[in-house]
Amino acid sequence: MEPFPSDVSREIFSRLPVKSVARFRSLSKLWGSTLCSPDFTELFQTRSRARPRLLFAVERYCKWSFFSSPQPQYPYDKSSSSSADFHSKFSGDISRYMCSYASGLVYFPDMWIPKEDSDGGGYSPQPVICNPITGKYQSLPAPVDRYRKTRDFLGFDPIDKQFKALSEAYPSFDDSDHHQILTLGRTGDVLSWTRNKHCPLYGRSLSQGICINGVIYYLAYNIGGLPRVIVCFDVRSEEFKLIEADCFSGEDTIKLISYNGKLGGVNWNYDIADGGRRILELCVWVLEDVEKPEWLKSVYTLSEDKIVDTCNFSVAGMTGTGEIVLCMDYTSKPFYVFYFHPEKNTLRCVEIRGFGADLEAIEKRGRVHVFVDHIEDLNINDAKQFKT
Repeated sequence: MEPFPSDVSREIFSRLPVKSVARFRSLSKLWGSTLCSPDFTELFQTRSRARPRLLFAVERYCKWSFFSSPQPQYPYDKSSSSSADFHSKFSGDISRYMCSYASGLVYFPDMWIPKEDSDGGGYSPQPVICNPITGKYQSLPAPVDRYRKTRDFLGFDPIDKQFKALSEAYPSFDDSDHHQILTLGRTGDVLSWTRNKHCPLYGRSLSQGICINGVIYYLAYNIGGLPRVIVCFDVRSEEFKLIEADCFSGEDTIKLISYNGKLGGVNWNYDIADGGRRILELCVWVLEDVEKPEWLKSVYTLSEDKIVDTCNFSVAGMTGTGEIVLCMDYTSKPFYVFYFHPEKNTLRCVEIRGFGADLEAIEKRGRVHVFVDHIEDLNINDAKQFKT
């Protein structure tokens, strides 16, 4: 029997789950060479982008469990259910802030992991970047002056194909060392933290960040009681910029999203409509002009019973097909995700099954964080793996 043509083999492998590709990489030198090549990695990423998924990060007692489920593709005509596939579990995150996500990988700022020079009894908190699908991770050096650290952010430069971690510190009398940057190559090679002394002065961050087209954005307090600002960090050039965001002042629930490739922000509140019916009001701001800056506001009202009766939903983001995703804050049975299309004014409810009885029990439920448009990534597969 003649061997498969190489292009046919590459096509077959590119349609497999990332865990299967990782296993095949280790079976032979020939397959390892083929499946580790940049051309195959790019082909695999292209296939993954065509089948985006929701990534569920479930936090409970400093332990993180990662699940994913397919995102329904528009158009659709009725509600449905979907299964959540379990992928990996990470233990020992002691950070008081949320993990950061970019381009398929997750960054934990403070993860308790075994010391390499220990005989089994020593652990230390270290930054970790990991692949939530395969469970592989790479430990990173800790930032200098970590006692001043507030939040960390993960970004990805699509031009140089490079990940960078941004660590923010509390302002001090010498604000020249307000930020530190760690650069990682696509192979997981780690460089040391470098200080960035060129960021305009602001207070401190107050939101989880988002990376859009190679730029990290996060909401921050301004100094001297001035309006809130959006901090912009260009991952490639490592340049900072502040954008006035007075529209978010006084709002407690703000979620930054990618609104069709533009920076957007959503806040949500429950209200009472005429007739006494409860509704959920979404206020969406989109940054139309970065230079002015110009924010456009739209308000939408949702009255779906499952949303207004539960009262524990949060905005997860916006998909590439233009739908705002809302999900329940805690695992439960049933667990719902909603897809709202603002331009078409459609709302779809999807029940997610598969978190398991342990997480679905009321007394053991976990906090759910959702990342939209997740694509499987072949990076960090040659690193270590957390024990579950």
